[in-house]
Amino acid sequence: MSRPLDRVGSIKAKLGLLVVGSTGTGLVVSLGLLRFGVLPRYTFMIGMVLALVAVQLLARGMTSPLREMASASRAMARGDYSRRVTATSRDEVGQLAAAFNTMAADLAEVDAQRKRLVADVSHELRTPLTALQASLENLVDGVAVPDPEALQTALQQTQRLGRLVQQLLDLSRLEAGAVPLRRELVALTPHVEQVLRSLGETAVPVEVECGAVSVYADPERLHQVVANLVSNALRHASGRVEVRARPHAGGVRIEVEDDGPGVPPSERERVFERFARTDSARATRDGGSGLGLSITRWIVELHGGTVRMGDVPTGCRVVVDLPGGAA
Repeated sequence: MSRPLDRVGSIKAKLGLLVVGSTGTGLVVSLGLLRFGVLPRYTFMIGMVLALVAVQLLARGMTSPLREMASASRAMARGDYSRRVTATSRDEVGQLAAAFNTMAADLAEVDAQRKRLVADVSHELRTPLTALQASLENLVDGVAVPDPEALQTALQQTQRLGRLVQQLLDLSRLEAGAVPLRRELVALTPHVEQVLRSLGETAVPVEVECGAVSVYADPERLHQVVANLVSNALRHASGRVEVRARPHAGGVRIEVEDDGPGVPPSERERVFERFARTDSARATRDGGSGLGLSITRWIVELHGGTVRMGDVPTGCRVVVDLPGGAA
């Protein structure tokens, strides 16, 4: 449908042209009819009708985006985020329509993420719950005896559930900005060693090369970052894990490297998304939730730093750059 005034960049200018156009149309028609001898009372009525027609023609499209937005808003209230508004005019109404379309697209993406999150959380909770229920049912029915091995299996599934719930809470607080940072100068070598002690005995040795490097960071959150990265590396390593730190660009670079199967280049950005995995079967076996790297990215970015996958011939290397370092 043609919109004659779409190229006008101001709603005020459009209204002015509308008044001038309708008034001019009525005046010209009235004068023309009077010259042909039509009675004044008829010329006035005909002029008014033609002026209204001119208003309809010139104003076509000025209010249709508003009507479309009202209709789309009602559809969005019912959960339909696919509706969009035709935004061809250059005035304020057109800008409002374009902003409405952007908002609708953002809401559609948020709704899709919410649905994916609910599905992912349901799946993650169901796996350990199913295993825990099976173990307890075997114990109750007498199929299995309550020996240390059976109880250890139930304990591991309970601990996995606890870790998942805690990670979801951490991620929720991070995304809401409800995690204040209490920065102080942290010496990395004793800090990393403390993280390793908290992880307990590991089948894969961890080599630490941090030297006398320190960084201004929140100790608790830095502990979470290093623990997530080392735990992830230990799950995939076959023979070694290395933790290195050195001054870099006015800050500190921390690298955690393992000799596992690595991450394909096409997946290196996706692994920092929630519940992202490069091998779902292996992650299910080793108890990974797919949230550790996502939480790590949030914490690092809260510190003003960056985290990425580095290039290595074999294995996997995660590189964290934090500002505010001290040697």
